[in-house]
Amino acid sequence: MFAATPPVGPLAQHMALHVLTMNLVAPLIALGLLRIPGFADPGKLLFGASSLIIATVLQLALLWGWHAPAALAAALGDHALHAAMQLSLFAAALWFWLAVVAQKAARRWLAIGALLLTGKLFCLLGVLLIFTPRLLYPGIGAPHGATDLADQQLAGLLMVAACPATYVLAGIVIAWRWLAELGLAEARPG
Repeated sequence: MFAATPPVGPLAQHMALHVLTMNLVAPLIALGLLRIPGFADPGKLLFGASSLIIATVLQLALLWGWHAPAALAAALGDHALHAAMQLSLFAAALWFWLAVVAQKAARRWLAIGALLLTGKLFCLLGVLLIFTPRLLYPGIGAPHGATDLADQQLAGLLMVAACPATYVLAGIVIAWRWLAELGLAEARPG
């Protein structure tokens, strides 16, 4: 008959939640917030070029910091710490996406650069999870029927699949808008 699909382990579930909140929910909320008139006032510190740089560094530092083996093991073993992890990563992602989407014409190159850097470093973590021949997070424990290494590899695959679907696509859309605006500016007389 049909072979049963092994259950998804805790690391893959954890990564699926990250992908959902950081790569789907946060950008959609950012787009919604920026549609509110006056929300992205250029005078606000939340959306400037330096804000984008800080948001990028913060998001990357939190992602890599929380995914250090000791930190992740502690977070997955304590519900309050896991909630703090998810909340801090979501807040950093929301700030990042707000800063990316709010960049105006002259600074769109900075948003594209931030997306490419972030996407590459997110994918790098995913690739490490996929191709490392040993467990990076021993003791997390996959459910019966799944191995810890398979769970780690599935978590990495989720990250690697999400990177191009969000960061590269967002970069392409921003570059297209930027080029379209440049074309319109050249076409205008005077």
